[in-house]
Amino acid sequence: MIGQQTDTFDRGLIAPMILGSVLNPVNSSMIAVALIPIGVALGAPPSETAWLVSALYLATAVGQPVVGRLVDTYGPRLLYLIGTALAGIAGILGALAPSLDVLIVARVLLGFGTCAGYPAAMYLIRSESRRTGHDNPAGVLTALAVAGQTIAVIGPTLGGLLIGLGGWRTIFLVNVPLSIACLVLGALRLPRTPVEVGSGFDIPGIALFAAMLTSLLLFLMGPTHWYLLVPTVVAAVGFSVRELRVTEPFLDLRLLGGNVPLLATYGRTLLTYVVAYAFIYGYTQWLEDGRGLSASVTGLVLLPMFLTAIIVSSTTGRHKEVRGKLVIGGIAQIVACAMLLLLHAGSAFWLLIVLSVVVGIPQGLNSLANQNALYHQADPARMGSSAGLQRTFMYLGAIIAAAANGVFLSHGANTVGLLHLAVFMLVVAVLFLLVSVVDRSVRRI
Repeated sequence: MIGQQTDTFDRGLIAPMILGSVLNPVNSSMIAVALIPIGVALGAPPSETAWLVSALYLATAVGQPVVGRLVDTYGPRLLYLIGTALAGIAGILGALAPSLDVLIVARVLLGFGTCAGYPAAMYLIRSESRRTGHDNPAGVLTALAVAGQTIAVIGPTLGGLLIGLGGWRTIFLVNVPLSIACLVLGALRLPRTPVEVGSGFDIPGIALFAAMLTSLLLFLMGPTHWYLLVPTVVAAVGFSVRELRVTEPFLDLRLLGGNVPLLATYGRTLLTYVVAYAFIYGYTQWLEDGRGLSASVTGLVLLPMFLTAIIVSSTTGRHKEVRGKLVIGGIAQIVACAMLLLLHAGSAFWLLIVLSVVVGIPQGLNSLANQNALYHQADPARMGSSAGLQRTFMYLGAIIAAAANGVFLSHGANTVGLLHLAVFMLVVAVLFLLVSVVDRSVRRI
């Protein structure tokens, strides 16, 4: 491996780490501009094409901690190569899909295929710190965060460009060259990790975890299906009993339950993305329906949010201090939610731009701070699964946000619905700040 004999971070790892970690956000963002063309081409209504988004969320939320545990057990190289190869296969399947059902299967495969990138990156950062003896990975962690935020900016634009050039199937086909690049870089640069012979793997625990999380997420996506809570509870009880009794559990509940700082980070991650996705989903719809802006102008209004997030992450990321980021991000999040209460159908355009800028501040601080906290709080031997579980909480927050939008904007994305949504977001934002302030563990990072 390049630079293996030096005492500095191996720069050869950065390219495959970043490229692998952005496979998921690029597929999450590009689909936004493809739902309408896909629906028209395949004769599917929005209620059915929405599963192209939900399928990726479900697969990723369930798969991230599972693949992360596999990374912890077998090392990042094998899982990275298998995952990125699967993403390429899913891209081909999606590009050739004759029906919506096949397209949904392709999105599920994409979800599972993109599960390895982030856990593998976090594992490699931790292993490099251990190898070099320098535990200051702020620059690399910032690069991961900024890469994901940049993709959030260019993803819809890239998707629109690809659709304009070759139709909606090109947004699936783009995964093929990305997969090939990951495979080449991964094969050349990722280290081979010795695997302990006879190390067990908790298949029943994984199955119960997947059943529990899948039924829970399906319930959150359709709260009227209350009966889904029954298999959720049954699977949760079975999972808890299994994990507390097995010698080598999939998730060590005793260790996790005793790591209160890590649990707090998971909670903050959930709250962060409830507010972030509720804003992105709800505010965007209101701009078009309630404020009467066109889709292209709406995109321009949102652009300052993403640019601010990138600038904030880039300028603050090299400082590993976490608590300040969380407090400032929490306050800015509350201010942004309060500003939503001021909006009406005739709101000035400058106010919309200012709001986007303010929202970009917590977008750039909170996720980066939570990522840094996870790095320092997680058990080094379970870094992959811990990072994967954080992504599960992220997607859980996204699904809760989508459900909230469905409830508060059920009669249309009008100003009244937005105000009700803003009150909900404000409560979550205040809770986020309270959790951040009372968490003394982040003061030591």
